[in-house]
Amino acid sequence: MKSAFGIIAVSSSLSSVLAASYSRSENIVGTGFYNSFNFEAIPDPTDGRVNYVSEATAKSQNLTFASANTFILRADFKTVISDSSATGRNSVRIRTNNAYTTHAAVFDIVHMPQGCGTWPAVWETNEATWPAGGEVDIIEGVNDQGTDQVTLHTNPGCTMPATRTQTGTTLLTNCDVNAAGNSGCGVSVGTAPSYGPTFNADGGGWYAIERTLTFINVWFWSRKATNVPADVRAGGTAVNTGNWGTPAANFPNTDCNLAQFFSANNIIINLTFCGSWAGQAAIYGASGCPSTCTSYVDANPAAFANAYFQFNSINIYE
Repeated sequence: MKSAFGIIAVSSSLSSVLAASYSRSENIVGTGFYNSFNFEAIPDPTDGRVNYVSEATAKSQNLTFASANTFILRADFKTVISDSSATGRNSVRIRTNNAYTTHAAVFDIVHMPQGCGTWPAVWETNEATWPAGGEVDIIEGVNDQGTDQVTLHTNPGCTMPATRTQTGTTLLTNCDVNAAGNSGCGVSVGTAPSYGPTFNADGGGWYAIERTLTFINVWFWSRKATNVPADVRAGGTAVNTGNWGTPAANFPNTDCNLAQFFSANNIIINLTFCGSWAGQAAIYGASGCPSTCTSYVDANPAAFANAYFQFNSINIYE
């Protein structure tokens, strides 16, 4: 996950975007999330105002629950944090048991966390070797601002061209975690329904990633979109990414040997607060949110009633 960002160019169609057919290897739905993910009660690597809890604690505090066809994880929205020495608001961070190299994944999401101070993310990485194994942030944003940002973070030596085949807007092009405060090489998806309150108002939508040795692509379709590919909407046993159209974000291997910079990655879903991006004084101050980030998060639990993820499914194709 990143700490800052900056826009430098608008992308156009230059590099090739290939596609392939994949068969479903995992269908994660409802209570199946508990079998496919583990809960990480760890210190937040982004220094957020958050306390990640275990699965048992999350269940006992109703921070996670599931039915046969839906899965929810959320932050505490009842407790005032009065102890300044506390790590922060109780929340969840989960990681898949399996790791993936070449694959496609489709995330059918009804709702994502929203609110001042929030920093939700859905991403892929190898925590054991980070940043050597690479990182792909599929869904990420802060403080209800703007649209979704898709970003790669790597060891030094991986860069992206400013212009390539994508519908989003190119941000910084150096993926090195040591450059520009670990901003990474990002793409702004640029459509209002791709993030936060607008995403939720539209009933959510679908995010998809395809990772190969040649490129990494990410797509987004709103629930209200008319161009959702049939295999994405169906969540069936196979997909053909050649029918998915131009991706929102395209990361080719032209100046980045993806086989070198990316290893087998797990999927991580988490919600933190404030920290090294959402809590930056300039970022939080520009968001229209009140007080300071930490003070607001501590004192206003009811503000986080909508700070939750709701998933219909995650389908993995390999």
